[in-house]
Amino acid sequence: MGFLTDNCIFSIFSKDILNHSTPIECGLKDLDNFFMQDAFLQEQALLCKNYCFILSDDSKKVVATFTLSNDSIKKIPNARKKKVEKNIPHGKHYSSYPAVMIGRLGVDKNYQSLHIGTEIINFIKAWFLDPLNKTGCRFILVDSYNKEKTIKFYANNGFSFLFGSEEQEKEFRNIPKEKSLKTRLMYFDLIELAHFHS
Repeated sequence: MGFLTDNCIFSIFSKDILNHSTPIECGLKDLDNFFMQDAFLQEQALLCKNYCFILSDDSKKVVATFTLSNDSIKKIPNARKKKVEKNIPHGKHYSSYPAVMIGRLGVDKNYQSLHIGTEIINFIKAWFLDPLNKTGCRFILVDSYNKEKTIKFYANNGFSFLFGSEEQEKEFRNIPKEKSLKTRLMYFDLIELAHFHS
């Protein structure tokens, strides 16, 4: 099936798990620091939930971890709005649409060649299509690092830019034109999978 399915256990990412594992090292200092400290502070403030996959052997090594938060898609430019709303019946258009945000996603550098990131994305997609999901969730959002490799990863997993250009996104986020855009908002429409599985 996949590395996570065959070798790992899904769990809430807690300080206790972190204390019984070697630190996760994703290769990006700010991401590593986030999962060592800020992830728990944000969860205490009810801003996100932290999850992980740990090896099922005695090492209990954290292989990958990610955060999820409630979010929505709203106030998007007309050209993108048409694309986002293309599979929503015209009479049902709203000012915002329910989404879940992948805030951070990290895979330990020792496991980064095993397609674990894609396994996690597929896991999240299936999770929010599950009939037992407690709330409606139409889209998955991600605030991706604005780096070619990261953008390509999400694009290969079916995500599209929420804004057609960096200029539009800077305007939406109130970022001055002269500043660089460190992240890009991308989305995946879960209805595409819902139709496939129905």
